[in-house]
Amino acid sequence: MQNVLQYFTTGILSIGWQQVVMYGIGALLIYLAVAKDYEPMLLLPIGFGAILVNLPLSVVLGSAEHPGALQILFDCGIMTELFPLIIFIGVGAMIDFRPLLQRPWLLIFGIVAHAGIFVAAAVAYYCFGFDIKEALSIGVIGAADGPTAIVVASKHAKHLLGPITVVAYSYMSLVPIIMPPVIKCLTTKKERRMRIKAKDSNIPSWVVICFPIFITVIVSLFIPDAAALIGFLMFGNLIRECGVLEKLSKAAQNELSNIVTLLLGISVGASMTAQNFLQPTTLLIMILGLIAFIGDTAVGVLFAKFLNLFRKKEHKLNPMLGACGISAFPMASRVVQKLALEEDDQNFILMHAVSANVSGQIGSVIIGGIILGILGGM
Repeated sequence: MQNVLQYFTTGILSIGWQQVVMYGIGALLIYLAVAKDYEPMLLLPIGFGAILVNLPLSVVLGSAEHPGALQILFDCGIMTELFPLIIFIGVGAMIDFRPLLQRPWLLIFGIVAHAGIFVAAAVAYYCFGFDIKEALSIGVIGAADGPTAIVVASKHAKHLLGPITVVAYSYMSLVPIIMPPVIKCLTTKKERRMRIKAKDSNIPSWVVICFPIFITVIVSLFIPDAAALIGFLMFGNLIRECGVLEKLSKAAQNELSNIVTLLLGISVGASMTAQNFLQPTTLLIMILGLIAFIGDTAVGVLFAKFLNLFRKKEHKLNPMLGACGISAFPMASRVVQKLALEEDDQNFILMHAVSANVSGQIGSVIIGGIILGILGGM
């Protein structure tokens, strides 16, 4: 009888206050996913994974000698970069690059607007004492590109992967809340009302098909560390645009993307053990992630205003377009269009906003590759 009682109480007695707190954090993530619709495809499995990994005796996670299901998923899907790269196939299959091909000069916003990454990294390094690898891994939160943040963190700040991923996807879901105040603070009502002449043109199908191949080769030649990221992204886009793989394109956008996203989420939850997550650094990462997002938005808007100093009156840009250079596609472009309509119900700048927004997806991969190259050489 005593052995039976001991068996049923072993799990309860092994739980400390740290595990109880992690159950609460997991429940909070699930609540935000279900009740608030904040990135539910990721926050829900991450939240449940955080609960699983903190269950008694680490049975679900396992040990080094006998890894459990979560550890196997984490090692095979996250540490090998497999899950983030497969998700990029789905993302690429969802993106239409025609708006960008009609306005290729807007690609510059996809690069410049990610300056917030380095602002946050500098604050992390100089003000909070993170080492350079940790600082840049945290800064990549500002890319507003979850898979890229996961790839960088899994290579150079594995112990911070859980909080970095949770913060990255949480802030991505909060783009409609974070961006408007920053934009309104840096622009006047007159600037937000600025209209842009639409000059849409038909892009030949061969250009649309060749574009992902061209971008993959060019980016990989100059930034080899970005080859896998840009390659999988553009492969997904090629599936979409080739015209002969419609079933695969739809599968990549839906079934493949959804399944891998669920596995990625619960695998990331495997890194959220109490001893790793309940640290002061988690709060700092939340602060630095917000700095990165605000920095990206601010730099993009200010750069657009800077360009307007050299453009003729009839060719001036709506400065809000600069904020679309982050990779939160298509949310950022929708936010900017909404702000434009609030000031002028006939001001339609969505296609220009989308052009800058899809350039942000390319830009985040390029910046991620550069950071991987910098850190890999250290």
